Amino acid sequence: MLRWIALVLLLLLIGLQLKLWTGSGSMREVDVLRVAVKKQADENAKLLQRNQAVGADVQDLKHGDQAVEARARTELGLIKPGEVFYQVVEQPARAGSALPPPATPAGSP
Repeated sequence: MLRWIALVLLLLLIGLQLKLWTGSGSMREVDVLRVAVKKQADENAKLLQRNQAVGADVQDLKHGDQAVEARARTELGLIKPGEVFYQVVEQPARAGSALPPPATPAGSP
């Protein structure tokens, strides 16, 4: 009788261990969910930081003329009356100047 009880308890223990490690809600699944939650929390932190920066830009644009002027100067090329606009244009590199000088054949002076 005692052997049957021990056998039943052993089978119950094995069944519970299988459920713990391989069934729904298993340890593996919990670990996968923990990794997913950490990844989502990191993504949320990045997005929160970006949203705060955008919110600060919005506040500057709503309440500060300097922010509007700076953006108009950089994005739209604003020039105030009385200012002189200078545009610096670099000369394109010559096609031949980027190439190394021609090699001389061996044995020639």
